[in-house]
Amino acid sequence: MFIAALSYAQQDSQYTQYMYNTINVNPAYAGSRGAMSIFALHRTQWVGLDGAPVTNAVSINTPLNESNLGFGVSLINDKIGPTIANNFSTDLSYTIPTSKIFKLSFGIKATLRMFDLDVSKLNSVDATDTSLQNMNNKVSPNIGAGIYWHSDNAYLGLSVPNFIESNHYNDNEVVINKEKINYYLMAGLVIDLSDSVKFKPALLTKIVQGAPLQIDVSGNFMFMDKFVVGVAYRWSAAMSTIVGFQVTDGIYIGYGYDHETTNLNNYSFGSHEILLRYELFSNISKITTPRFF
Repeated sequence: MFIAALSYAQQDSQYTQYMYNTINVNPAYAGSRGAMSIFALHRTQWVGLDGAPVTNAVSINTPLNESNLGFGVSLINDKIGPTIANNFSTDLSYTIPTSKIFKLSFGIKATLRMFDLDVSKLNSVDATDTSLQNMNNKVSPNIGAGIYWHSDNAYLGLSVPNFIESNHYNDNEVVINKEKINYYLMAGLVIDLSDSVKFKPALLTKIVQGAPLQIDVSGNFMFMDKFVVGVAYRWSAAMSTIVGFQVTDGIYIGYGYDHETTNLNNYSFGSHEILLRYELFSNISKITTPRFF
């Protein structure tokens, strides 16, 4: 486990349906949909592999009355092997118009991270090794920021959810598990192919020191403002299928499946992800057709 930590592999939670989960990586997204948006997601990664990541995320974000402010809160529970991390975050955004159709939002994120390590789940070479100690709810605060330029049909965002590099395990500097800074660049565009078909290409890029550049590219089709079907590719990692259904104007259900393109495919049965979004509209903010992001 510590060798993996020192290699700085996956740290922040990973999502296939990132286009609906923007609030967790970019605080400037808060309130941008013009409605109170409640979001829940469950992701089981690399099914069949012992200790593989399992992520649960819930969030709520909303514009504040008729002001230019947006507010959000979120909780992410991430289990990987013998570790459990719980992130409690609050987001605040401020939006200014840049043209008749585009707006620019600035956001800040404050996070409280609680980290647990259960060494009883490790197969240690030396059971008496005193450097291996449990950690119970080790708390580390953090702060992040982001910008989000958007209209009803396009968006571009840049964010850093956590500016502070936290040491989660440090025993006299012998063993260190360090949370590195993650940089996110995202973009998307909705194209009307006909009155009943929309196409949305999207991009999410993540940069973290010591790990390969991660690029997620997706293309989704929405039919009759109800059904969503698409595919995604995570560079040198996985191919994904995405399906979704807009049950009502306010309720959306989505599912994503990842098929690994690396040697992990020999040891796991892919990754599964399901999400639910519920929105409450005011008479002023109610949209005439569902937003694609």
